[in-house]
Amino acid sequence: MHHIEIRNVTLVYDTPNGRVPGVRGVSFATAPSEFLCIVGPSGCGKTTLLNIIAGFLAPAEGEIRIGGKAVTGYGLDRGIVFQDFAQLFPWRTALGNVAFGLEMKGVPKAEREAIALEQLRLVKLEKFAGAYPHHLSGGMQQRVAIARALAYNPAVLLMDEPFAALDALTRDEMQRLLAEVWRATRKTVVYVTHNVAEAVYLADRVIVMTPHPGTIKAEVPIRLPRPRDPLSVEFLDYQKQLLRHLTQKEEAR
Repeated sequence: MHHIEIRNVTLVYDTPNGRVPGVRGVSFATAPSEFLCIVGPSGCGKTTLLNIIAGFLAPAEGEIRIGGKAVTGYGLDRGIVFQDFAQLFPWRTALGNVAFGLEMKGVPKAEREAIALEQLRLVKLEKFAGAYPHHLSGGMQQRVAIARALAYNPAVLLMDEPFAALDALTRDEMQRLLAEVWRATRKTVVYVTHNVAEAVYLADRVIVMTPHPGTIKAEVPIRLPRPRDPLSVEFLDYQKQLLRHLTQKEEAR
């Protein structure tokens, strides 16, 4: 049984130089609770594809189905985490940010704050529930964003390079945390990244895309036990395999 189904999706942008395809003929599916990473160079349509799954963009051709239902716009069955730290509301505390979606759904205050605190506990930030975003580091802000995306219990978590702006040590820490959160929640995750090592560390399967227009070049299952050792020979072999796909694509252009 598939959870997310992408069927022959094409999206075209109107530009001053004419119509330019962003992604073309993309098809794949995810199993329930699968962690899927999408990698590829800039301009390959990774974020475009994520925005189509989110319901922010409508494809010119093809369709998206989640749980068997066609996606026709944004819905609360999808939680979203972006790269930009500014995704948090600066006038709300960490608790207030996490509770926001529940507030929009009309959940009573005591209940939504209890749920929000539990999500902050999941990302190890319950002690900072009363802190505002400008009091938090970049990594902590992204943890709040993940907690907010999980608070209203979406079936799918969509993540667009959420750790790209972090320093290397913080990014490694956040990858470990996200792996723990995924094991605890068993959400279906679609995660966009430029970072091949990050994809190998997190994913059950990696999709490699080619640019102009974005199409799927390869699908690589990552058959490594968790938690994963980034210094193991097997881990490095998967990195090399993904890099070969990316390099071959660049040479073919």
